[in-house]
Amino acid sequence: SIGTLSYSVRQMVRSQIFAPWRQSYQHRLLQPFLRPLILGSLGAASSHFFAHRCSFVDEVQRHGTLNTARRPTLLSKRSSSTLVIRRSCASGVLEADEEYPGTAVERLRNIQLRVKSLSPTDLSGEWEEVRRKLLWAGGLRDLPNARPGQGYTGHSFNDDNHCDLTAMLGDVAHNLNDGSIQSIAVGNLLGPGIETASIAELGPGGSWSTCTNGCNLDPPQDVAHIQFRSRIAFKLVWCPPSFDSFVLVDDEGRYLTHGTPTGDLPHAQYRAGNFRLVRGSKYAREAEALAQKLI
Repeated sequence: SIGTLSYSVRQMVRSQIFAPWRQSYQHRLLQPFLRPLILGSLGAASSHFFAHRCSFVDEVQRHGTLNTARRPTLLSKRSSSTLVIRRSCASGVLEADEEYPGTAVERLRNIQLRVKSLSPTDLSGEWEEVRRKLLWAGGLRDLPNARPGQGYTGHSFNDDNHCDLTAMLGDVAHNLNDGSIQSIAVGNLLGPGIETASIAELGPGGSWSTCTNGCNLDPPQDVAHIQFRSRIAFKLVWCPPSFDSFVLVDDEGRYLTHGTPTGDLPHAQYRAGNFRLVRGSKYAREAEALAQKLI
């Protein structure tokens, strides 16, 4: 019948034309540009295109349409759970984390170099000065007077929860929480604030002080790992039982540095609550060990 013929033609067009196009190099490259363009914003389309110009490579490779000469080469295997690769993009070579592809690897590495340059003495002065050093190390501006959601960083490391420093690629900075992260608002749009507050000199991508709740699960179910598919560059954990000192650890829970600040610290309930969020996880080990050393 005519109806059956029409359906068959539509199916043929989908399978022979649109399906290959959706798997093609060109579609993967242009997709981030086309979506906002359809929604009517040329400026947003251009911004999305350039933010995505590197990330499309991994997707293309999964579909086998990229020339094998341009496939990423193994850079290093830093641990049993961290595989770092190189991928080609318009601006050169971008390192990527296979397990958490939203990680800004170069930026994360530079952040950790800054963190390790801070001695316990550096992190044992007045709390506000110490907090500014943590922001500097994390690639964030100190913007205590900005509007929340528009670059405000006055909350960073100042409560129990906003104690993860996450370095994410530009193409995931505008990701939303789809409801997968408990106790975090659905949506949770952070992208505009990340763009405003991030210091560019540390490398591609952006930084943000993301929420740590959910990190006690294995694998972590926090904002960094779920919403941004990114590792954390460091996490601040207050040390029991007095919670007067803190330790900074990396994504695997390894020690980076520590401090015992003075002055107007975050409220004692925040500091104790911060440790409760990590208790029983790999992120608690160094805090518990440091507490024993400081007794």
